[in-house]
Amino acid sequence: MLLTEMAPPPGAQELAGLRARARTARRRAFVALSASLALLTSAQLLADRAQSREQALPLAVLSLAVFVVALPALAITQYAWGARARLVRERERELYAVVHSGRARPFTRLAVAGCWAVTLLLGWTAPRFFRQAALDSFADVLSWIAEALAVVSVAVGVSFALWWARDAVGMLARRLRSGGSPGDPWDPGPAARPREGAALWAGAAVAVAALVGARAHLWEPATGIVYALLTAALVCGVVTDE
Repeated sequence: MLLTEMAPPPGAQELAGLRARARTARRRAFVALSASLALLTSAQLLADRAQSREQALPLAVLSLAVFVVALPALAITQYAWGARARLVRERERELYAVVHSGRARPFTRLAVAGCWAVTLLLGWTAPRFFRQAALDSFADVLSWIAEALAVVSVAVGVSFALWWARDAVGMLARRLRSGGSPGDPWDPGPAARPREGAALWAGAAVAVAALVGARAHLWEPATGIVYALLTAALVCGVVTDE
């Protein structure tokens, strides 16, 4: 009898639903991350090019507002993603005694941590834009907050590095002990799932990387190109999440 004709074991259909919800949470976390970086870098690039105080002030406010909204949005979406992925791993362990998902987890966590670092670095530059708008007193307050946030961020970063290293070593040790996974015959695997969103994700990633590179002064795109890259990052992310 073919595997496709066999009845799935108890819990397999529930596991398929958990996997689908985990993929949805992952997409939403990536959308929040790419949109936050694209909006923040674009606002700061335009603020850098402001010719007067009147032009700089609304862009400085926009940059700060995006940063303030981005932090909880990233935390919530990534927490939901992690919680759903953890449910998948726990259910896989119950059903098959081996975890089949999350093999790229160490690399994904490093990439997400790097994006957090970029977001925080961009947020710490917010006081400078208010100084350009001649709001020195408010810029001083923001500078004090940024310094406090930097201390907390460094402590969190060190804790993350230690936790990540322990988790990565533990995952490698478990994989060596298990001798490899026999596979889940009722999960078609990533290769069998629709891949139409791969090009859109690649487009969003390229657009965000180009904006971050421009913010780091690695290149100097025209203002029209900045708007085009921002639009591409937002559209690709929104379309992919549907």
